[in-house]
Amino acid sequence: MIPIRQFEAGKHLFMATRRGVVKKTELSAYANPRVGGIIALTLDEGDELHSVRLTDGQDEIFLATRQGMAIRFSENAVRPIGRVGRGVNGIDLVAGDAVVAAEVVRPGSAILTVSERGYGKRTELSEYRLQGRGGKGILNLRVTEKNGPVVSALQVQEQDQVMMISQEGKVNRLPVREISLIGRATQGVRLQGLEASDRVAAVTSLVADEIGR
Repeated sequence: MIPIRQFEAGKHLFMATRRGVVKKTELSAYANPRVGGIIALTLDEGDELHSVRLTDGQDEIFLATRQGMAIRFSENAVRPIGRVGRGVNGIDLVAGDAVVAAEVVRPGSAILTVSERGYGKRTELSEYRLQGRGGKGILNLRVTEKNGPVVSALQVQEQDQVMMISQEGKVNRLPVREISLIGRATQGVRLQGLEASDRVAAVTSLVADEIGR
C-alpha cells in the first residue's frame, strides 16, 4: 500500500518484480482507477510484482536478491513508461535467484540484510557503489548452508529497532545498534535463534519516531 495525499507532478511509482524487472510510471497515471481496477504493469509469465516505491524521479534504487547479490543504480536509468508497459531489467539474475527487496536510497542509512536461518548484518551504504542498471550487481551477503538465503534487506538507522517474525510464529525485536556493522562479503551474525525446522518469514524496521506510540 502506498499512501498518497495528492497526485503530484514529478512523482513516480517505481516497481520491481521477482525476476528483476523494474518499471517507473508517473504517479498521475493512477489517479483515475475504475471499479474493477486498472492495469499497473504487464508481467512476464511466471513473474510477480514484489515491491512498489514512491520516487521523485531523481532517486537511487537498491535491489537485493535471495542468493545474496545487490545492485544500486540511478532512477534516471529507467525512463518513465505507461501503466501497461512491462518495464526493463533492473538486475541480471542467475538461474534460481529472485529479488527480495527494493529500496529508495536514503543518505545516512545502512543496509540491514537478514537470512532465513536468523542471521543478519548491517553494512554501510557507501559499500554499495553506484552501478549501471541491468548488471549482475555485487555480493551483499555470503549465502551458506549455515545462514540460508536472504529473506529481506532494508534501510535502517542506528536509533531504529527491527522486528523479525518466523514461519512458526516466533517474534524477536532488537535495537539496530546491537546488530554488527560489517562488510558486504560476510555471512552475518545470529540475530534470532530458531528451531531446525523454522525459518525467518518477515522482517520490518521500527523507526525511532514511531517507537513507543
